[in-house]
Amino acid sequence: MRLIYVTFVFLALLSGCASKGDWSSDTPTKENPNASKATRVNLQSQSVSKVYAPSDNLWLRIRDGFQMEPMNSPLEIEQVRWLSARPDYVHRSMARSSRYLFYIVQEVNARNMPTEIALLPFVESAFVTNAKSSAKAVGLWQFMPATGKDFRLTQNVFRDERRDVVQSTDAALDYLQRLQNQFGSWELALAAYNWGAGNVAKAQKRNIAAGLPTDYESLTMPKETRQYVPKLMAYRQIVLDPSAYGIVLPQLENHPYFVALDVGNDIDVALVIKLAEIPSEEFHNLNPSFNKPVILSNANQQILLPYAHAEIFQDNLKNYTKPLSSWTAVKVSKTESLDQAAKTLGVDSDTLRDINGIPRGMRIKAGSTVLIPKTSNRSGDVPTTLADNASLSLEKPPPPPPPNKCAKPAKVAAGSKSTQASKCAPQKQVKTVDKGSSKGNSPQKNAASQHKSASTGLAKSAKNGSSANPSNKGVSVKQ
Repeated sequence: MRLIYVTFVFLALLSGCASKGDWSSDTPTKENPNASKATRVNLQSQSVSKVYAPSDNLWLRIRDGFQMEPMNSPLEIEQVRWLSARPDYVHRSMARSSRYLFYIVQEVNARNMPTEIALLPFVESAFVTNAKSSAKAVGLWQFMPATGKDFRLTQNVFRDERRDVVQSTDAALDYLQRLQNQFGSWELALAAYNWGAGNVAKAQKRNIAAGLPTDYESLTMPKETRQYVPKLMAYRQIVLDPSAYGIVLPQLENHPYFVALDVGNDIDVALVIKLAEIPSEEFHNLNPSFNKPVILSNANQQILLPYAHAEIFQDNLKNYTKPLSSWTAVKVSKTESLDQAAKTLGVDSDTLRDINGIPRGMRIKAGSTVLIPKTSNRSGDVPTTLADNASLSLEKPPPPPPPNKCAKPAKVAAGSKSTQASKCAPQKQVKTVDKGSSKGNSPQKNAASQHKSASTGLAKSAKNGSSANPSNKGVSVKQ
């Protein structure tokens, strides 16, 4: 068989909440900068276990990198109290961070940024990789769709790099550095990350016009933004002295948790999980950006695996002789119902619906990309054009035209009577006057009709009378 080409990369050894916008499914893929600047390990001649870090405690390293001054404000004290009253919540989020913190700290250190910034995902998402806010911000760093596009995070049918651990971290730190350069302080940069740079700049202009200071604590801002930096500083205090608040931090070793793999052929997610011998949940915790059950080689995608399982994956892959992927992608040439498209593509309609997440009753618009099972006629990898620009557009079918009751009647036999004319001919309105005679509408019938109308109105009113209506843009895992 044609073996997949795998390069193991220690990305961890290198060296959102943003502005709102509409979701885009065709953001271009950026060049992957991580593989070129990462330290590479040849597993045929080197061992993962031979890579050591200077310290065995990541928390000590984080504390050593603190640069921001404590605020010691009532809001910070309030946030510290809130966290210290919920040690289970803090411990869960700290434990989740164990997969990602080493890599984030490495990147923060490489940029000479304060290591307080590495704690920001605690505030944004509590380190839940699939976190999604009511404002459609997603991932560890809670990137909004438009800001993700600004930082070239691909959002298409196959993947959403706002959820990618490596790509989103790189983009978030780029963005924070840009904001710090713009506003001159990390507090204002963080406020802009949460509220938007334009809003912070306007708040500063208002203060300048009023002869007031323009620092973080002097600006008028929404409650969420006002509490944003104090929340981060509360985590700083807990990391700095956890025992003072009754918190026990989980042990975090100062070495890489995951290894990044570049692949040379499309490969099914299920096969990676099988060959790496890891639980499905662990794979998806490290690779939350994949939207489909196949990983594409032509999309500059990388697979993250726990470093202890990298060699297992490589050994099992060498001995695997079956096809690596069972899915491919095609572009739909015309707008059709799902059943029609399935027939055109020669696939099962239920499979087409399920694998592409298409609701019943929707039509697939021309130009959409859909995933289908591989066949002998479609055995190659998904081409770069589709891997980078795949989008799926759906529409409701147009309503059927109303039946024409006055259509031309069919011929009838001689001597038979046709009722078509009587059905379609306009009926003369007969005006009746109630004079108490049997020919008009009786008072009893009128009363019954009015009562029925009133009762129906009350019933409809009662039926429609009941209606159901976190203001925080953050996800449910936040405070």
